[in-house]
Amino acid sequence: MMMTSNVIREITPLTSGDCFTVFSRVNEKFDTPLHYHNEYELHLILNAKGAKRVVGGNIDVIDDLELALIGPNLYHGWFANLCDNENVTEIIIQFHSDLFDENFLKRNQLSYLKGMLQNAPKGIIFSPKTIETVKDRILALNKKSGFTSVLELLSILHELSTSPDTKTLSDLSFINEKFHHNSKRIEKVFEHMNNNYNRRVTLAEAARVVHMPEASFSRYMKKRTGKTFTDSLNEIRLGHASRMLIDSSTTVAEIAYECGFNNISNFNRIFKRKKQFTPNEFRSTYMLAGFALNPHTGLKASVA
Repeated sequence: MMMTSNVIREITPLTSGDCFTVFSRVNEKFDTPLHYHNEYELHLILNAKGAKRVVGGNIDVIDDLELALIGPNLYHGWFANLCDNENVTEIIIQFHSDLFDENFLKRNQLSYLKGMLQNAPKGIIFSPKTIETVKDRILALNKKSGFTSVLELLSILHELSTSPDTKTLSDLSFINEKFHHNSKRIEKVFEHMNNNYNRRVTLAEAARVVHMPEASFSRYMKKRTGKTFTDSLNEIRLGHASRMLIDSSTTVAEIAYECGFNNISNFNRIFKRKKQFTPNEFRSTYMLAGFALNPHTGLKASVA
């Protein structure tokens, strides 16, 4: 493990010669530290109602069932919070970021899997109904080996990629990832906003980037993303602000102005409305999460 700020960089036991690894653990005290790693992670948690989840710029309390797909280098961790259950079960599957390369994923039959992996850098959680359909298969995965286990993992991931009611957690700007949309125009605008979030960016300026009339662009963006231009710009700014709150000792006021907000009150209001925490509360939660226990104490592992 290596520590950067209060976030641990995990060196996983997954070797270059293995496709994936599976860990299992039953916890008497449920705490994992805030950490990140280069691999994708599929994390199933049972009986942990009331525990707190921290993924990227998102903090929330979980229910009895939790299934999350975490992309490479995304900060994540779970800790007890209000959970006092001494029988919390975890199954953690980690696989290489290049296990499915671009040429493989561009095939028509894999379009859903490609879309899910593109969203994984934001963190994805799945509905209780979806969890129930794959739970037993995930729990049994470490009983399979060799090629059969790889086929089963691919089948599980495909089923998850086609499941309804998934939810992304963080903002791509939190880890400065490329924005993926089914529109080159929207991607170009998001890239422009991400490169200029620290200054005033107007709707008219964004429309000029894609050579569209302002009114037409406004309607186009809302239709394509489900959000207004202002909401999208604020989400990018909040993603950068969240990262600065974690990785720096810069004051909240300085962060607000560096991320393009014209006053601290407006920043606090928008931040709390989006994340249910004030910036100071968000920073404090991350500091607490960074001091949890070793994430793999008591884990039993298998590789394929």
